[in-house]
This record gives sequence, structure tokens and C-alpha cells, in this order.
Amino acid sequence: MKHGKHSVRVKLIVLTFAAIFATVALCIVLNETLLVKYYENSKQKMLGEMYVEINRLVSDAGGVEFYEETGDISEDLRLELDILCARSNVTTVIVEDIIFKERPQAIVSYFFGTGGKNDQDMPVIRELIGDYFLPGYGEGLKEKKLETETEDYSIFSLYDARMESKYIELVGYLDSGEIILLRSNVESMQESVKVANKFLLYAGLASAVMISVVMFFVSRRFTKPILKLAEISKEMSELNFDVRYEAKRRDEIGTLGNSMNVLSEKLESTISELKSANNELQVDIERKIQAEEVRKEFLSNVTHELKTPIALIQGYAEGLKDNISESPEDREFYCDVIMDEAAKMNAMVKKLLTLNQLEYGTTAPEFARFDLTEVIRAVLTSVEVLAVQKDVTVRFEQTEPVYVWADEYMVEEVLTNYISNAFHHVEGERLIEVRLTPKGTGIRVSVFNTGAQIPEEDLSNIWIKFYKVDKARTREYGGTGIGLSIVKAIMEAHNRAYGVQNHASGVEFWFELDHSAESQN
Repeated sequence: MKHGKHSVRVKLIVLTFAAIFATVALCIVLNETLLVKYYENSKQKMLGEMYVEINRLVSDAGGVEFYEETGDISEDLRLELDILCARSNVTTVIVEDIIFKERPQAIVSYFFGTGGKNDQDMPVIRELIGDYFLPGYGEGLKEKKLETETEDYSIFSLYDARMESKYIELVGYLDSGEIILLRSNVESMQESVKVANKFLLYAGLASAVMISVVMFFVSRRFTKPILKLAEISKEMSELNFDVRYEAKRRDEIGTLGNSMNVLSEKLESTISELKSANNELQVDIERKIQAEEVRKEFLSNVTHELKTPIALIQGYAEGLKDNISESPEDREFYCDVIMDEAAKMNAMVKKLLTLNQLEYGTTAPEFARFDLTEVIRAVLTSVEVLAVQKDVTVRFEQTEPVYVWADEYMVEEVLTNYISNAFHHVEGERLIEVRLTPKGTGIRVSVFNTGAQIPEEDLSNIWIKFYKVDKARTREYGGTGIGLSIVKAIMEAHNRAYGVQNHASGVEFWFELDHSAESQN
């Protein structure tokens, strides 16, 4: 995935660079506006603390003692004061108050922090001290401003035009009576601020560049799992729920990855449930549509099947009522037609009731063990007269008992429909043959008749109610198109196979039954 300008990685680097640059800029602004003031305040506080320390040192030494021979003070006191002044970068002057006021030109003073006094320092000292205690001195001092005042000392900020520098001075009296002046140059601080700001700018830019480079590589550790999560979410949007976030992390990204995995599982489960529910709904809709179609077809077929016999019954009944024929033979013929058509209607209604009970499960098979050979012979015996009338040879060579598990009444119904169907379509050699063939733990019953084959496109449709391959012929022998539908319903209720097969010389209908108790379920 490319890292465009909207990439989190790019934004992170830009924000890091901007944050560093803003921090550096803020530091520069603060240096320019507040650092000098802060430094001056710190210096004033430091001068106050130095006054206390020098006052303590001088007091512990018993005051400043001047040696007439050397014009100096004790070496120990000077060393301590020099160290204190050098460490704080402060110039210190101590002057005997009485001598200075009486004889300013013969000032006796001590200069600390610059290596000691000399003759060239005296005019400067007189100006520094005289500006505070004697009129006419210190004319080079300008813009003097009182900053802090106590009982022992005062602190001033001033600009020394002669030195062209800004100073902070503390002027006061020691407990031993000497005048003390502490002076610190703050002009160097302005230059320090400029140098510091320039250094901050260069250091900040260099740091920003280096940190941005580091962030470029470090950010990959964060953006890579985010990109992986984005790929996973894309796969999930395309309904691919096999993807998983595999990284083991304990941070927020790891928590998000685990949540994505849980979401993926739940979405997969939910969508599976929705698909199942949708499939069931589609099946229900199709079933309702099929049921409606079956209902319409059923009503249409029943209406069609009943229309002809009802019309015949009505016509012949009206003929009898109107005495169209007065001969006993004609009246008897009319009555025979009415009775025959009524019998056909009665048979069809009974078959429809039987089929309805089988299809809707109101009539369940009652399994029992019985001799199939005996049942077949009983059915064949009932059609012996029909075989003689139609000149049909019926062959069944099985003589030994064959026991099966099934509903004996329903099996007899299947056999009757198969054999009846064979009689209606037998041609050629006019042979009907019933055979029993072992099939594993079961037995196959086949009813074969010579004659015309069933067209291949009709083989799967002959089990549908009212379906007739040759409607004119079916009507001729009084068929209703329900018999094979009853066979289908009975065999499906037994959960056993059935079917039809064309042969070169005729057609074979078959069904299978359980031959042992173990296979019956």
C-alpha cells in the first residue's frame, strides 16, 4: 500500500517535525522575552545572598583591618572574598566609610574579584561609591533604577555609558561599618541569549531532521499492523471471514486486532444463520408456490377427469327421464353407462383420498413380516379372468416363500397398480412377467410387460398425479393417472427405491422391499 499525503505514517512524521520546531520556536521566544528578566531577578537574589555571606565573613574576621605597612587586609579574608566573588562573577568593593567621606581623594578600599586593587582602579572606585554617597561623582552612570531596598542595602539596575554596559549593583553597609558595593554585568546575558537562540535553532532543526528519519523507520512498527487490519477489514467487507489478525500484541492495536477477529467470527456466524434462514425462506416460498401450483393443477385435473363422466351420467339420465328410447335394451344400456361412469368416479375419488393420506403422512406404514410370494399370487389370481379376456400370458415362476418387512396392504396396492398398468399397455407377444431379484439385504419386485416403450422425456413425469403419456388411450381404458402417484407415495413412505426402465421389447416397473429385520428402519 502506498504512503500518500493522508497516510498516518506521513502525518506522524510531519507532526513530530512540527512539534519539535514549535518547541524550539517557543524556547527562542521565551529566551528573548523572559530569560533576561529572569536572569536579572536571579542576579538580584544572588547579590543579596552574597551580601549576607560577605557580611558574615567580615564579622567573623572582626571587621576589616588595614595594615599600615602594606595597606591591605589579612590574606585569609582576602582569599575567601576573592573565591566568593570569582565563583559568582561579581566585583566587590569594600570602603572604610569615615575615611571615604572625609578624604575621598585618599580613599582606602579593597577590590575583590579582579585580582586586587591598583592605582588605576581608584578613580573608578571613587565614581562608583561617590555616585551613591557624594555629589558630583559617578556622572557616567545613567538610567539608574532602584530594584530592591532593605535596611542594610539597596539594589539598583543601571546603564554605564562609559562602559556601554548594563549592570546590577548592591550598595550598603556591613555590620562592621564599612561601605560595600557588589557589581554584576548583565550585558553579557543579552549576547548569551542570542548565542543560545542560534544554537537552539540549529540544534532544533538538526534534531527534527534526525527524529523525523528515526520516526520514518519506527513508525513502520505501528503502521504495518494498521495496514494489516485495513486489509483484513477489506477482506471482511468481501465476506471472506477466514482472515485473522495473528500478531501477539498487548497494546491498543493488539486489542483492536482481537476485536476484529471476534467480529469476523460473529459476522461469519450471523451471515451463515441469515443464509440458512434465507434458504429456508426460499424453500418455504418455493414449496408454497409448488403447493399452489399443485393445488391449481389438482383442481384442473380433477375437474377435467370428472367433467366427462358427469356429462355422460347427466346426459344418459336425462335421456332416461325423457324416454328417448322405450326399448328395454336401450334403457339397460343407459343404466350400464351411468353405473360404469359412477364407478369410475368412485374409484378415482377413493384413489385421491388414498393418495392424499399418503402424501400428508396421515397414513403411516404398519411394518410386519409376511410372505411376498403369497401376496403376488393373490393379486395375479384376481386378474386371471382379465388375462383370459385380453389373451395375455402372465408368468410368475417363484414358488418358495419370500418373507419381507413392509405394510402388506400397501405392497398389495403397489402390485395391483403395476399389474393393472401392465395389462393396459401390453402389446406384441402380450406377455406380463413378475420377477423377484435379491438386492443385498432386500428384494426387488419387477413387473414387465411387452409393448411400446415410454418416451425418455416422460420417464420422470409418469409419477406425477394425472400425468398421462397417451391421454386418449388412458381414457379408453378408464385410467385416471393417479395409480403411479400412489406407488410413489407408498414407496417414499417406506423409504425404499422404485422406478421404471425401458427394454427392447417392453417396459419394466420395479420396487424394492426389506428382506431382513435388521435392514428395516
